[in-house]
Amino acid sequence: MIAHRAQRISEALREELNEMIGYEMSDPRVQDIEVIEVILSPDGKKAQVRLSVPGGEAKQREALEALEHARSFFKRELNIRLHMFRIPEMRFDAEGLPENGSRLDFLFRRIKRGRPRDGQQEQAEPLVKKDAGQ
Repeated sequence: MIAHRAQRISEALREELNEMIGYEMSDPRVQDIEVIEVILSPDGKKAQVRLSVPGGEAKQREALEALEHARSFFKRELNIRLHMFRIPEMRFDAEGLPENGSRLDFLFRRIKRGRPRDGQQEQAEPLVKKDAGQ
């Protein structure tokens, strides 16, 4: 599958799943769940849905059970909304809030490493060079 197409499909899946879980499901076990990302397999047949589930291990387990139970509802609604030939098989993975925070910390450290340090900033060359005679 073309990378751009896979990215568009996974973003559409993320948006629709987030809306369905947040606004259309009445199950109290999935009340505060947010879809972080959807990772689509290269052939487009499987999707890993990463979720942010606040609470402890028991709350995560209950939320995953509720989502597994609603899997056919999600596939049917996604087929209606996205008009896709094949809706991928979804696997739900819960992440606790501390893991998300550590992931953000990791990304911030990675961004910071790519930038020059405060004392080591180089002087940028001017874009237009001035002639000594003018």
